[in-house]
Amino acid sequence: MAPTDPAPPLFAARGVNQRFGAVEALVDVDFEVERGEVVALVGDNGAGKSTLIKAIAGVQPAISGEYFFDGERVAITTPTDAYRLGIATVYQDLALCDNLDVVANLFLGSEILAPGLGRIGYVLDEMAMEDRTMALLDSLAVTTLGSVHTEVGSLSGGQRQAVAIARSLIGDPRLVILDEPTAALGVTQTEQVLDLVLRLRDNGLGVVIISHNLANIFHVADRIVVLRLGRRTATFDRRTCTQEQVVAAITGARQDDAVVAELVR
Repeated sequence: MAPTDPAPPLFAARGVNQRFGAVEALVDVDFEVERGEVVALVGDNGAGKSTLIKAIAGVQPAISGEYFFDGERVAITTPTDAYRLGIATVYQDLALCDNLDVVANLFLGSEILAPGLGRIGYVLDEMAMEDRTMALLDSLAVTTLGSVHTEVGSLSGGQRQAVAIARSLIGDPRLVILDEPTAALGVTQTEQVLDLVLRLRDNGLGVVIISHNLANIFHVADRIVVLRLGRRTATFDRRTCTQEQVVAAITGARQDDAVVAELVR
């Protein structure tokens, strides 16, 4: 019998290009994420990391490139396209409403409705939203929030990040992109967020994490993809590389023959 062809990656981008005037922000970038895998996207400021995830999220479509989900070619030109495919993005600013509680933040714009009475056609199904919130937080083992009716403005940085990640799961995504999820967090809060990332992976989701903190990346990532000046310059298996090798790829420093890195187009 002929060997079975390997399954295609959960998500793949091929030949992505983006230009802003004379600046080439992305040049023929390939990028892929497997199911149940954490891929770290690293690079210096201006390397193209944010530009790439904005293209994948449909926020700032690339001028050219192809996208594949489960091996099938798909179009991503708007955030709605990405959402319908199962791509969720948590940006660094989190975009939470401090004056609303945890439940309201999770379902803002995605409220669950129940039949109303009289001239009121529908009302908010508060109980269903509360149950769903508690189930999501429980699946992520988030136990530090207290009441789900606590206003988000009173939560710590790590708790707010947990709320933002839980909100990204409302639409049952298959790929979650996290932009600097541990920025400005303390040690304990950072550990909590990294544990959340691992739980997403263990639940079978593909996860992309952007971070400048290599210690955090080496704690959670399976693969590390390096962008430099808009080009993908190296891919590392986190289990067999060192932080020094990754830094050398990020900065463009000359590497000796002992450095094991898979150079890509």
